[in-house]
Amino acid sequence: MDKWYEKSGDQGDVVISTRIRLARNLKEFPFPCKLQDEEREKVATAVRAAILGEQSAISSSFEYIDMKRLTETQAVSLVERHLVSPEFISERQGRGLLLMKDESVSIMINEEDHVRIQVMKQGLDLEGAYEMADRLDTLLDEELSFAFDDRLGYLTQCLTNLGTGMRASLMLHLPALQESGAMGRIAGSLSKLGMTIRGIYGEGSEPRGALYQLSNQVTLGLSEQAAMSNLKDIAMQLISQERAARQAAGKHIETLDLVGRSLGILRGARVLNNDEFMKLVSNVRLGISLGVIDNISYDTINALLIEAQPATLMENAGKTMQPQERDVLRAKLVQEALH
Repeated sequence: MDKWYEKSGDQGDVVISTRIRLARNLKEFPFPCKLQDEEREKVATAVRAAILGEQSAISSSFEYIDMKRLTETQAVSLVERHLVSPEFISERQGRGLLLMKDESVSIMINEEDHVRIQVMKQGLDLEGAYEMADRLDTLLDEELSFAFDDRLGYLTQCLTNLGTGMRASLMLHLPALQESGAMGRIAGSLSKLGMTIRGIYGEGSEPRGALYQLSNQVTLGLSEQAAMSNLKDIAMQLISQERAARQAAGKHIETLDLVGRSLGILRGARVLNNDEFMKLVSNVRLGISLGVIDNISYDTINALLIEAQPATLMENAGKTMQPQERDVLRAKLVQEALH
């Protein structure tokens, strides 16, 4: 079964993926920070039963993962595939994950909130991602009864998520704007508009391979539809700016040379560390958008961005490896994909 990250979607030259995340809590239990171990298990059992129980029409689409049973490599690979947050794997006792088989939906149990429903879509597809998240939200609420206040909306452990409890985000490839030095100014402007732009794995992470996560900050006093509309409007402005910056950069021989050299190294390297890979593959992705490279698809690059990450590389190989071993395998994987 194809995974969401193996395909490109609308506005795919700039927008790699869309994510909708809903934060919810069960009204009969304290927030996760106050839960005892026994209560954590009860929450996990209840959420698991709501999705996988005999009465569930979607049980065959999901598998349940008990986080404490995973190895460190398996857990980190989930983060690399954008299925869970880095915080979720920092303490795995009492935490569970319901994962759709195509990896487009993941439901984190006992993260910062009892339930975090996350839907991923390729390209720009806020409406599609929200529709799926909303259906799951309704199904779970019928079974579990979420904590809700008529004035404040959904009650969450962190006040910044009160209201809709929704975070909508887009993963953007912005190599030209990054190279022009515009990202600091853009981040400052976005914060005034209730948006934030961060690194590839969210809060506290660095942008790698010119990949950024653009998301809404305001969840109280604003409907889901209004928040998504604002995010889409701002995203389209960023897409337009990035495309204009790319076209300007594409007129310079230095840019074309950088693209060509990057592709040559990726196709010829025998050893490839992850930092070098991310820089080079970003340049190749830029070359595809400029029409300089026409025999490699965004689908191929998007899949490599996940599959070449350290833990996922080892998980797919079925063994633990030393860094140099990984670098050799990464080079081989990239060669095969780009030839």
